[in-house]
Amino acid sequence: MDKYINIIINSYGGYFNYLKNEIIFPNWNNYFYGLLVISLVVWLLEIVFPWRKNQPIFRKDFWFDLFYLYFNFFLLNLILLIALSNISEQGINDFLSIFGLQLTSIQLFSISELSKPVSLLLFFLIADFIQWNTHRLLHIIPFLWKVHKTHHSVKEMGFAAHFRYNWMEPIVYKTILYIPIILIGGFNLQDAFIVHFISIAIGHLNHANLGWDYGFLKYFFNNPKMHIWHHSKKIPNKYGVNFGISLSLWDYLFKTNYIPNDGRDIELGFNDQNQFPSTFIKQEFYPFKK
Repeated sequence: MDKYINIIINSYGGYFNYLKNEIIFPNWNNYFYGLLVISLVVWLLEIVFPWRKNQPIFRKDFWFDLFYLYFNFFLLNLILLIALSNISEQGINDFLSIFGLQLTSIQLFSISELSKPVSLLLFFLIADFIQWNTHRLLHIIPFLWKVHKTHHSVKEMGFAAHFRYNWMEPIVYKTILYIPIILIGGFNLQDAFIVHFISIAIGHLNHANLGWDYGFLKYFFNNPKMHIWHHSKKIPNKYGVNFGISLSLWDYLFKTNYIPNDGRDIELGFNDQNQFPSTFIKQEFYPFKK
């Protein structure tokens, strides 16, 4: 037990010092300023090339979503996810040690043995496919849908809406993603940094007030014209459409794609949204409400 308590203390202390240094000492592998730069660039694109021209620059819930952006990216990690990730790794190691195994013992292969471009591409594809399936589960399983409703409570799309989500959502994603990533281990933090920021940039663009679909690349990359239909209040089935995170490829392969027409002015949200709370604390605890 003492070992796990020390992991929690060291995780929080280490991440707090890391975040402090991120803010004080900018560098090329800096999450704090990287997120800031991506957000400013995509927001500038919204201002210069607005799809919904009558949507204000400071749209509905702009500041609310900006708070979510930095809370979920940094504070949520500090409060919960860092320690949880480290404890999970130690717990799995302790469980495997009963059978004389280690995490490296259950790896199917190590992508570090491949060339850097191939290993990065493979990591990106596998992670995105797992997250696509997880996203579908968030719409299909009733309790997980209650968790995911926070993200779908957005009424006007903008880049910061990308990070409006309940605190439990990244736990679901990371838990499901963790084991498969262990099985293909071998990537380092720099690799994860590159893939993570590519995903953030695509996610920001998907939620931005931009009328882009990237031409023929729309069949591979998720885009604003496709993703807005995922947020549509009216959907053609019970669970939703266009579940792609970074890639639209999976939706086209598994027939969950849906773009019936230009969705610029469609109504966003869900049917019982008038019963959904509008404040941060109530949204965070909404999944446990009867």
